[in-house]
Amino acid sequence: MSSSASNATAFKDLCLDTTDASVAALFWAPVLGLSAQHRDGNVRLVDDVDEHTVWLNLVPEEKSSKNRVHLDVHTAAVADLEAFGARVLDDTQPWTVMADPEGGEFCAFVRPSDQLPRYRLYEVVVDCVDPGRIATWWAEQFGVEAQRDPTGTAWYLDDGPGLPWEMVFDAVPEPKTVKNRVHWDVWGTTATLLAAGATVLRRRDDQQGLPGRDAISWDVLADPEGNEFCVFARE
Repeated sequence: MSSSASNATAFKDLCLDTTDASVAALFWAPVLGLSAQHRDGNVRLVDDVDEHTVWLNLVPEEKSSKNRVHLDVHTAAVADLEAFGARVLDDTQPWTVMADPEGGEFCAFVRPSDQLPRYRLYEVVVDCVDPGRIATWWAEQFGVEAQRDPTGTAWYLDDGPGLPWEMVFDAVPEPKTVKNRVHWDVWGTTATLLAAGATVLRRRDDQQGLPGRDAISWDVLADPEGNEFCVFARE
């Protein structure tokens, strides 16, 4: 866990929406090098590093548009991912664009077997209309500097409290139109993030007085381009 101050924003974990968490776990656990723990319909993928955690969250809606946030993964071979149920969408780049069993796009980067890490999430990529603005915004929340890719089309964070991989912000022409099926959670203070320009999508239910099975104990916010993220208060 990051040694940042308790009121600073730090990365916590990732969340992937799915219509069948058990099926998604059979794919993503081996692809990412994690173990599956089943929890009330959702699945938690874990290893011995807290920030490697990926939640597979059950949702009713199926994927309806290209993922605006996607994962890049290390692999020994594209065929290994196909054996788990992925399919190739584009193999004309130095990497391979693939779809998981629910159609969610991700990118595969082939590595020599002797250099393949146990934890295989390489980076998280966020499509943005203005990548410089959003990369800088997130860098400011994490207290780091945003870096510009030499190509000039992308920005990235290669450091940040809790971040176990690079976070890449890539330029696309189209604005965000639907809820992201991949999002990240942070440790932080909602008031601080709102003051920085985030917006509230849903308050934690203990503040609203709405108890029940579907109650949440975190705040759901959106960054300045509408990318959803959840904010958890440190105990």
